[in-house]
Amino acid sequence: MAGFGTLTLSAMGWDGPAKPGEAALDRTRELDKFLAGIERRAFRMAEVALRDADDALDVVQDAMLKLVRHYAARPAGEWRPLFYRILENGIRDLQRRRTIRRRFMAWLPGPAQDPDAECPDPIEAAADPGPDVLTRLQRSEAIERLDDSLSALPARQRQAFMLRNFEGLDVAETARAMGCSEGSVKTHYSRAVHSLRESLGEVW
Repeated sequence: MAGFGTLTLSAMGWDGPAKPGEAALDRTRELDKFLAGIERRAFRMAEVALRDADDALDVVQDAMLKLVRHYAARPAGEWRPLFYRILENGIRDLQRRRTIRRRFMAWLPGPAQDPDAECPDPIEAAADPGPDVLTRLQRSEAIERLDDSLSALPARQRQAFMLRNFEGLDVAETARAMGCSEGSVKTHYSRAVHSLRESLGEVW
């Protein structure tokens, strides 16, 4: 995806452990490897929830930095569920801010139409006449339907489904990431699967 490359601890402004040493350097390399392994799936999860690539990237980077700053000393096996709990909290915080912003903006007048605005170039806007247009269109429509269906799920169902299927967490890890019981994870996941089957039909 454009503008989304592998993040490193130094790229996020983390200068490393306060007491450098071989063990600390090993931990830094281990963190870098962990972040590189989850960043794209985490971005995908945030983008589905927020429907905005820039916001999703900001939330993922913030979650990574918080993980490093507050939990770098934890055992590596705990990083994944901790990270996804931080990520989900970040997504919810941004969604709340959006709601407040929308309520405030509803009281303001809309922007006036600019008669001097440039019209889009019809040639640039024309569809690509290549031989795979229909195939690409069908694929894009299917992906869009999936995104819409995932976004329409209740937040907890979407989180359980994406953690299990996109990130590959087991039930226990998903429960830790979501801060709930394993039984709740199974319930949310089952309901998500049922809803997606109904909404997607034969598209998938």
